[in-house]
Amino acid sequence: MSTRGEHQTVPLSVLLKRELASEKIEDPEIVHGLASHSKKGEDFTLLKTECQRALGDGFTTFSVFGLFDGHNGSAAAIYTKENLLNNVLSAIPADLNRDEWVAALPRALVAGFVKTDKDFQQRAKSSGTTVTFVILEGWVVTVASVGDSRCIFESAEGGIYHLSADHRLECNEEERHRITASGGEVGRLNAGGGAEIGPLRCWPGGLCLSRSIGDMDVGEFIVPVPYVKQVKLSTAGGRMIISSDGVWDALTAEEALDCCRGMPPDAAAAQIVKEAVKPKGLRDDTTCIVVDILPQEKPAALPPPKKPVKGMLKAMFRKKNSGSSSQDKDYMEPDVVEELFEEGSAWLSERLDTKYPLCNMFKLFMCAVCQLEMKPREGISIHVGTSNPAKLRPWDGPFLCSSCNEKKEAMEGKRPSGNRHGSDSD
Repeated sequence: MSTRGEHQTVPLSVLLKRELASEKIEDPEIVHGLASHSKKGEDFTLLKTECQRALGDGFTTFSVFGLFDGHNGSAAAIYTKENLLNNVLSAIPADLNRDEWVAALPRALVAGFVKTDKDFQQRAKSSGTTVTFVILEGWVVTVASVGDSRCIFESAEGGIYHLSADHRLECNEEERHRITASGGEVGRLNAGGGAEIGPLRCWPGGLCLSRSIGDMDVGEFIVPVPYVKQVKLSTAGGRMIISSDGVWDALTAEEALDCCRGMPPDAAAAQIVKEAVKPKGLRDDTTCIVVDILPQEKPAALPPPKKPVKGMLKAMFRKKNSGSSSQDKDYMEPDVVEELFEEGSAWLSERLDTKYPLCNMFKLFMCAVCQLEMKPREGISIHVGTSNPAKLRPWDGPFLCSSCNEKKEAMEGKRPSGNRHGSDSD
């Protein structure tokens, strides 16, 4: 995952002007394949390539790909597969044009993830799930993730881009600090005599992840707030791989891409799973989705990319031209992939805040998470309790209902979370 200072974020308005000034670019052709080897039966997927939404007098289509890697049972993965998309779409205002809809997605994904988690926990089931959720609208890819499943993209030019975050406690120091500050404990299993074994886990519960949907028995400092990255692809297209940790524990991104070079997506997914389980056998549910994003009338199997210069790491995102003087000149035609949005904060006050007019992004008297209609003055601003309360005005939204505000406070460690029982989740 790159840091925010390492690349140049491109305003949507600039991209829109650039496209309007040139010929209309056709939407890509989407070809996908799926393969899975089951050990526990807790991996589930969502593959939808013809989702429709109203646009003016007609409609436009978008694609959705989701991977849900359950643990401690399959209930959370199944529930999330069945409800997450509707919860995300419900958080997007109606009557938005294409670029407004794309701009609204990152905040809607946060709201949808939190609502799905809140609704599932009311069922009092202790299972949990990782989620890697991809929405493809034209050449814009938006990825939201919690847990340790991952999404990577290789452009036709050969660049490899990591579009998700890894929320394993073992490799995420920032998340370890957040959990301990919110009242949780982080440590390894105690084998007796002072010996500690295995990966870092969150206690109580013993979960190895800092973010997931479900897991009500662990504590609400395990949050469902996703890391979100949104990028605009070049029209040369590329290949996207979405896989559970059963793949990434065995293969690097380069190995996964190289082992299926030139294969169509269905064969590529099967080959990746085969390579992942070959060294040690099937030890966990292992699932892979391969999506080829192609210019129209191109063959489904991508040709081998240009070989990068040996010893050089390709920059993940193109920087602006230092010699440019105007905003339109600063952002030239895309070389490979341009980033539109990236945010990984676990705090709802940061993730649901918006520079857009509230009437466009969130209905004034509707909860920004669960979409519950509220009477005037019933809503609680997401800014309550933040570091600058003096600047808070009663009408500064978005707003939460009392139930979602309690959820927010629990995730921030400001009130005791719900039930905490032992768990053998991993």
